[in-house]
Amino acid sequence: MVNNTKKLKRQGAGPRPRRAAVVSRLVGFARDENGVMVPLTLFLFLIMLIGGGMAYDFMRFEMERVRLQAVMDRALLAAANTKNDLEPKEIVKDYFAKADMASYLDPDDISVINRAGYRRVEAQANKQISTQFIGQVGVDVLDVSARGIAEESIGNAEVSLVLDISGSMGRSSRLSNMRTAAKEFVDTVIKEDTEDLVSVSLVTYSSQVNPGRDIMTRLNVTQLHDYSHCIEFKDSDFDTTAISPDTSYTQFPFFADNYDTGGYIDSPECPDESFEEIVPFSQSTAKLKDVIGDLQARENTSIHLGMKWGVGLLDPAFQPIIQSMAEADDNGGSELVPDVFADRPTAWTAGALKTVVLMTDGENVKTIRIRDEAYETPSMRYHWAYNELSSWLDEHVDEDKHDDYYRTAYTADEGDDLLDRICTEAKKKGIIVWTIGFEVNNDGADVMEDCASSPAHFYRVEGIELSEAFGSIARQLNQLRLIQ
Repeated sequence: MVNNTKKLKRQGAGPRPRRAAVVSRLVGFARDENGVMVPLTLFLFLIMLIGGGMAYDFMRFEMERVRLQAVMDRALLAAANTKNDLEPKEIVKDYFAKADMASYLDPDDISVINRAGYRRVEAQANKQISTQFIGQVGVDVLDVSARGIAEESIGNAEVSLVLDISGSMGRSSRLSNMRTAAKEFVDTVIKEDTEDLVSVSLVTYSSQVNPGRDIMTRLNVTQLHDYSHCIEFKDSDFDTTAISPDTSYTQFPFFADNYDTGGYIDSPECPDESFEEIVPFSQSTAKLKDVIGDLQARENTSIHLGMKWGVGLLDPAFQPIIQSMAEADDNGGSELVPDVFADRPTAWTAGALKTVVLMTDGENVKTIRIRDEAYETPSMRYHWAYNELSSWLDEHVDEDKHDDYYRTAYTADEGDDLLDRICTEAKKKGIIVWTIGFEVNNDGADVMEDCASSPAHFYRVEGIELSEAFGSIARQLNQLRLIQ
C-alpha cells in the first residue's frame, strides 16, 4: 500500500517537468542560429543562377550581333566600291551566303543608288535566337539585327602642280626625269571617272613665275611694259594665301642679269615663253603633258614664288579671275578654262580637296631687282630689254656706282623665310602640301620638309626615284578624294 502511494505521488508530479523541458527546447531552438543562412543562401544562389543565365543569353546575343554586323559591313563596303563592276545587290547577297547567313537577309531590304562617280548601298538583316535561361521569365527569343550604309563618292579636287625649271634642272637627266614623272602624275590624277571633278593647275618657276597675259590683265596690276607678264609680290603678300583682283600689284621688270645675249635678251628673269605660263584649272591630260614636254631649264631658283602662285590658285579670292577666263576664249577660239570649273577655286568650306605638290632640285638663292629709278621711263625699260644688266654695267658704269642700278630683293635665307610663311598659311587653311626634294642637299631637304604638311608628306629622291615620288603622291590623292 505504501509503495502504490509513492508511485501515485510521482505520477502526479510528472507533467510540470515535461512542459518545462518542451519550453526549454523551444527557447533553445529559437535562440539557436545554426542554419539560419541556408534560406538566404538558397535565395541568393537562385538570383545568381538567373543573373548568370541572363548574362549567357545576352552574351550569345551580342556575339551573334557582332558577327552579323561584321558581315554586313564587309558586304556594304565591297558593294559600294565604284571600281567593282558587279551588281551591288548581288555582292551583298553573296557575302551573306558565304557566311551562311542568307536566310537573315531580305533582298527587298537592300537599296542601291548608283551613278557616275557615286554609289550608295544600304541594307538590313535580321535573325532570332532562342534563349536558354531568360525564357523562364517570359523572353523566349531575342531579335538580332544589323544595318548599315556605305557610300563612295569621288570628291572634287583642286591640285596645284608646282615644278622647278631653274638652270640646275638642266644638269644630268634631271629635266628629262621630271618631265616623265610629271606626265605620269597627270595621267594618274586625271582619269575618266574624275571628269569635271579633278582640276590640275600647272605652275612652273625659276627666278620668277609667268602667270600669262590672260591672268595678269584680270588682276589689278600696274603695267610697265608688254614684254612679259610677271608680278612683283611684297613680303607681306606671303602672309596670306590670297592673290586677289582687289589687291594692287606691280609688274615685274623685264631684264636679264646673268646671260649676255648680245641683243634682245632671250633669257629674262621673268619667263616669257608660252609654255612657261601657268595652265590654270585644266582636266586635259594632252594639254598639260604637251606643256610639260616643252619645259626648258633656265635662270635661278625662287621656290617661294612658285609656292605663292600654287597656293594662290587654291584661294577663293582667285575665283573671279577663273570665272572670267571660263567665260572667254583664247585667240584660237578654244576655252581658257573649262566652263565646269568656272566656280573654282571653291570656298574653303565647300569640301573640295585642295593640295599643292611642290618640287625643287635646289635652294633659294640671292636675287636682285632693277631699282625703280632705273626703270621709270619707257626708254629705260626698252634699254634693259636689249641690254643684259651685269655686262652693261661692267662696260659702262664704274663698279662703285653699280648699286645705283640694282638692289638685293632677298637673300637665300630671306627667300626661305618667305617660303616658310606661305607654307604655314597654306597649312592653316587646310591645304595639303606635298614637297619633293630632287637631288637636294641637307639644307634644301630641311626647308622642303618644313614646308610639307608633315614629314610623311615630304619626299627626298634621286634620279628615277622622282617618278616613284610623284606616283606615290598621285595614288594618295586619289584615295583622299574618295569619301567613304
